[in-house]
Amino acid sequence: MPLKHLLTCAYCLDKDITSQGTPVFVHAGPFANIAHGNSSVLADKLALKLVGRDGFVVTEAGFGADIGMEKFFNIKCRASGLRPNVVVLVATVRALKMHGGGPHVSAGSPLPREYIDENLSLVAGGCQSNLKKQIQIAQQFGVPVVVALNVFKTDTQAEIDLVCQIARECGAFDALPCNHWAQGGRGSVALAQAVKQAASKPSNFQFLYHSEMPIVEKIRTIAQRVYGADDIDLSLEAQTKIDYYNQQGYGSLPICMAKTHLSLSHMPDKKGAPTGFVLPIRDVRASVGAGFIYPLVGTMSTMPGLPTRPCFYDIDLDPATEEITGLF
Repeated sequence: MPLKHLLTCAYCLDKDITSQGTPVFVHAGPFANIAHGNSSVLADKLALKLVGRDGFVVTEAGFGADIGMEKFFNIKCRASGLRPNVVVLVATVRALKMHGGGPHVSAGSPLPREYIDENLSLVAGGCQSNLKKQIQIAQQFGVPVVVALNVFKTDTQAEIDLVCQIARECGAFDALPCNHWAQGGRGSVALAQAVKQAASKPSNFQFLYHSEMPIVEKIRTIAQRVYGADDIDLSLEAQTKIDYYNQQGYGSLPICMAKTHLSLSHMPDKKGAPTGFVLPIRDVRASVGAGFIYPLVGTMSTMPGLPTRPCFYDIDLDPATEEITGLF
């Protein structure tokens, strides 16, 4: 019987412990939009050894099922040989409202009333589009899905019930509200029980593509089966790079797409589950040491966390006091 290995959709090896005594390994912190978005295989294997035969390990994949989870399965599981028993797909009412057609949210500005007041129409729209697609992505890998709905104080019972209902209708093994932020461990007992039950069921794990599939076809497979694209559009530079990598013998490496996390597509403003688009691949690069090929989708930058004007412009050293200024 395999050790229970769960995937949720943190990040340096740090050993830590939660406020309720649960051990935590924090090792590596790549973002899933530009890298693989997962903690290290070493951390997972250490945790699996420590929990014992009947224990459970929860390992995080960054962002949504379209990037962090897809890379967990196709890159990390391929490298480690580990096979997860359950996918825990995390959702919120607010996010589903946005995917259901809710207004734009700006950092630092008050939330629009649609995200605070009950709005079952927006919730249903987000569930029937984005949540449904996220569940379907996970199911392609043959692993049961449990939806964990993180509850906010502004969520109404009707909204919570609607999310759980639609998630089950869309194929989730189960869907449950989680109140661990407010109540600690006891706020997620029902989730733990559902996960344990799902883990006891047989799974049929499978990769989305074979290693020996041509690089272009691997990219196309991810674009069509995960993102929902009609096809891909390779730039001349991207095609030239692919030809070179094939000549160098790197054609069997897995694919690590550099794509926005704000949409299933390459267009950050397109919420829900976009269709009818062609995914542009402007460049393809190789991280041979890390063991993957990474295409750059659309205008995606490989340093997306940097502001337009880097902070180092404002950092200086006062020669009189030898104090550093501009750090904060």
